Amino acid sequence: MVIDQSELNDFFFLRFKNGDELAFEKIFKSNHRQIIGFCNQFITDWDKAQSLAQEAFINLWLNREKIETLNGIKAFLYTYAKSSCLNYIRHRKIISKYEDSQLQSKEDQLNREVLESFDFNSLEFIELEELIMRSIDELPDQCRRVFMMSRFEGKMNKEIAEDLNISVKSVEANITRALKTLRSELAEYLPVILVQLIIQYLSK
Repeated sequence: MVIDQSELNDFFFLRFKNGDELAFEKIFKSNHRQIIGFCNQFITDWDKAQSLAQEAFINLWLNREKIETLNGIKAFLYTYAKSSCLNYIRHRKIISKYEDSQLQSKEDQLNREVLESFDFNSLEFIELEELIMRSIDELPDQCRRVFMMSRFEGKMNKEIAEDLNISVKSVEANITRALKTLRSELAEYLPVILVQLIIQYLSK
């Protein structure tokens, strides 16, 4: 029996909709670099482009049941990336460096490249951020303090050790413990490849 490509595509799409992590991983690997490049084209900041692309894939996973067709996957990714880029541009007040018409031109160009935004009502990225912060808040006091000083205050391990009067090895152990806890918490909501991406980002 010959199975045509459309049947294979339908089967793959159903796997994705039903939460198959391997199907999602294939989508991620096929589109990740393109979404980063798309974001970077407009904000010219590779690190931030990676962060915005990460948000797009996380929200794709969280909203997978809302996607109606295989083509809708890319539509969602590019639409979400578009909105994130524009929000970032406005947030950073880059608009003040350009004439209003130039920002409008950027937006028009983005809108031509993607479909109109969809109405997705599932879990948003901000809720995932709240989950991360709640997980950090539940860490033991010293572990939480060390992790916050390292990841949110940008302090070096040696500085943290001196500030808290502990050894550098203790600092490293607490950071490792915090990351392990976060990995466990996030694994309940996201596929492995996204958990790895977030932990890698927090590990920098």
